[in-house]
Amino acid sequence: MINDTLFAEISSVLKGRLTRSKSELDLHGRSETWFAPAPPNAVAYPETTQEVAAMVKLCHAHDIPVIGYGAGTSLEGQTSAIRGGITVDFTRMNSVISVNAEDMDAVVGPGVTREQLNIELRATGLMFPVDPGANASIGGMAMTRASGTTAVRYGTMRDNVLGVTAVLADGTVIETGSRARKSSTGYDLTGLLVGSEGTLALVTELRLRLHGQPEAVSAATCAFDDIRTAVAAVIDTIQIGLPIARIEFLDSESVRAVNQYAGADFPTKPHLFVEFHGSQSGVAAQVKTFGEIVSDFGATGFEFATKPEDRTALWAMRHNAFYACLALKKGCTSVVTDICVPISRLADAVEETAADIAASSIAGPILGHVGDGNFHAILLIDPDSQSDLAQAKELSRKMAVRALEMGGTVSGEHGIGMGKTGYMAAEHGAAWDVMGALKDALDPKNLMNPGKLVPPRDS
Repeated sequence: MINDTLFAEISSVLKGRLTRSKSELDLHGRSETWFAPAPPNAVAYPETTQEVAAMVKLCHAHDIPVIGYGAGTSLEGQTSAIRGGITVDFTRMNSVISVNAEDMDAVVGPGVTREQLNIELRATGLMFPVDPGANASIGGMAMTRASGTTAVRYGTMRDNVLGVTAVLADGTVIETGSRARKSSTGYDLTGLLVGSEGTLALVTELRLRLHGQPEAVSAATCAFDDIRTAVAAVIDTIQIGLPIARIEFLDSESVRAVNQYAGADFPTKPHLFVEFHGSQSGVAAQVKTFGEIVSDFGATGFEFATKPEDRTALWAMRHNAFYACLALKKGCTSVVTDICVPISRLADAVEETAADIAASSIAGPILGHVGDGNFHAILLIDPDSQSDLAQAKELSRKMAVRALEMGGTVSGEHGIGMGKTGYMAAEHGAAWDVMGALKDALDPKNLMNPGKLVPPRDS
């Protein structure tokens, strides 16, 4: 428990930026999806690494759990304070600390959002490409090893974080990695922390790899008669090595949702949303090749968007597809899945998932970043219906089992949190126990975001 004396001590370290306001606790305890509210006992707003370290030392001494919090867009209950404690909101640590244009890297605080960073990079000719859709914080994106629409070309957060500054469970501050593009000096602690979901440390600075802004960009949409031909077109596109920047799939139900939500008029058929980056001639060649591929699969309605405002509108529709799908069923919540399979099995995985959903009594639009084999089913449920929840969980289980049988993973980008821990042993076997051993070594009191990602513990 956080008694008044401890609250005052931590508040002093943070210069008063610690609150027990009910509205703040409720805000930080809710989830974007089906998980029940789990508010913390207090919310902290640090501004420096030193403040985080001092606060964590006090929490360690008094056995107080600590939960990192970015923009609150995680989907697997990662920020839920299921054992109470202090939620550490990094909103105030949102500075772009340095940009090294010549080396194409930057140092940022964890509270910087991806949109904020790219606005500050505009004049440099550089960009940070990882785009999970939501305007997520960079720290949160690193902790869930996020990816998104551009991962097919630019990689995930794993590929774009060069190093971090982190505060361990006892308040020790460490730095991992460097600004060099490679190193052979010991364990890859950066790789360990990226994707750790705050269970090992709180990250207070990130060193990021930047990329050049493309000379030319062109986006397009096209429709297909059925799911299999749309996905088969994606497979062919990837297998010939076409350097496409984004290639997104929406099934008919997702397209219907987008039309209703955004006032669009796409044909109610499976669609691909694509984008090409490069030189003027390179983009023209990519568009021509892609057009030839999809024509072979019967694509229709090939529409281009080359003006920045048109591309922005197109991708805003894709990014808001989650909320568009929620709007299909008034008052609903969702169980959101995000399996990833080898590209050769993608069509089978999507079709079999669609058949399972069709055989159930709940709706489940399918969409995803199919260029790297990652897709989602947004399973819409009545929050008061245990039957809906049970069906959604069973559909999610079938997807997870299918992904593993196909050599894939139960989560391509959303992470594990507390929603997918039940699949970790099946995917990782004894390696999951190794993750637990690492957790024990770095956080023996189990205070860093307890109850998430690693095997359950009694404490």
